[in-house]
Amino acid sequence: MDLGLRNKTAIITGGTVGIGLAIAEGLAAEGANVVLAGRDGARSEGEAARIAREHAVSALGVPCDVATADGCAHLVASALDRFGGIDILINNAGTGSNETIAEADDAKWQYYWDLHVMAAVRLARGVLPSMRSRGGGVVLHNASICAVQPLWYEPIYNTTKAALVMFSKTLANEVVKDNIRVNTINPGLVLTPDWIKTAKQIAGEEGYEAHLQAVADEAGGMRRFATPEEVANFFVFLCSAKASYSTGSAYFVDGGWLKTI
Repeated sequence: MDLGLRNKTAIITGGTVGIGLAIAEGLAAEGANVVLAGRDGARSEGEAARIAREHAVSALGVPCDVATADGCAHLVASALDRFGGIDILINNAGTGSNETIAEADDAKWQYYWDLHVMAAVRLARGVLPSMRSRGGGVVLHNASICAVQPLWYEPIYNTTKAALVMFSKTLANEVVKDNIRVNTINPGLVLTPDWIKTAKQIAGEEGYEAHLQAVADEAGGMRRFATPEEVANFFVFLCSAKASYSTGSAYFVDGGWLKTI
């Protein structure tokens, strides 16, 4: 199926590893040019070069910290300078937290707010003029099942991801007249390097796979982790004209972990 993404330009934050990298690969496989944003400059540039070589597209790696206003501005300016316009924005950058409400200080709350919410706000302001000038666009937010079904050990993550879902809905209402579609994807368990690293810290090299399986068993549903590519496939579809009547929605890609309807 041709998704009609050839020669589109997409920014993917957190685009150098895990779900973000899988999204970049998926879009590039459809012929889209990609801008990979990540804090590790060498990794950003290396993965961009590899994707360009393997998929015969243009790819740009931009080292930046999207948890800062300067980082967001640098990312948008770099993408516009290289490609002249932006068609797709994937707000994917994020990470889990581990704290109690009683113990977490203001600085930790502020950091996650900037990373999960303000990055999306700032980047939307940065790309919307370009999308309007090109006749439309797509903005997708990678939130989490935790936005509606919180885990006890990460209240900051739960709260900021819930705020991201509401921002996404509000933005969708504001830009629908401009032919810009905005949606949220709420993944469940996804086998990213972070999950593997944490599992090895908890259970060691010999026991980490059993630990991950126990986590999946407790979640229920399919009782397994998704691959990053499985989640990325959904992102790529929502970027395409095949999803032309979808905006203002939140989709769960969680293998049946969500306990409500």
